[in-house]
Amino acid sequence: MCGVAGRFHPVALGGAPGWAPRVSALLAHRGPDGEGHYSDDRCELVHRRLALIDLSPTGHQPMANEDGSVYVVFNGEIYNHRDLRSELERRGHRFRGTSDTEVLVHLYEEHGERMAGRLRGIFAFAIYDSRRRALYLARDRFGVKPLFYALHNGEWVFASEIKAILALPGFRPAIDRQACYDFLGLGYVPEPATGFANVEAVPKGA
Repeated sequence: MCGVAGRFHPVALGGAPGWAPRVSALLAHRGPDGEGHYSDDRCELVHRRLALIDLSPTGHQPMANEDGSVYVVFNGEIYNHRDLRSELERRGHRFRGTSDTEVLVHLYEEHGERMAGRLRGIFAFAIYDSRRRALYLARDRFGVKPLFYALHNGEWVFASEIKAILALPGFRPAIDRQACYDFLGLGYVPEPATGFANVEAVPKGA
């Protein structure tokens, strides 16, 4: 497993001193093979890497397309990445390594936010498109890989684990009473609820 986290605002990202290194440390157990960070005026991305397919530096994340306008942070495994890669290469896309993560970058360039429908596997990822000033979150159909999000002071924040969201300066978690009742009655909290009223799980298959 890997760890992903990030913040996004379509106009201007507010300051969050120390959040990125704090989150990287909180998610270190999810990715002992490396850490990565990207930031600009509207987006900040954090990744902890567990190398499974491409063990070389070309698999480092956050990963960008050729001109640096699209970035991805990814957790999971894409089972049909070789087929997708061959298709994308025929369409003129060029790859630097063999990581399934790199397939996501080029698949987004080709199909936009509809690209998740082409994937077979277990995954949770975020794609930041700087030209469109947009952030896309996606999760596999069965929700095997976790991904949570919240809205705080106009900023969207997401992470593989809720504690990374709670680490955002000024974020105040609110208890979801209905989720507490569900847990007592069912023994679990049905998604997209999480136990916090202001934090939700990204829906399965979204």
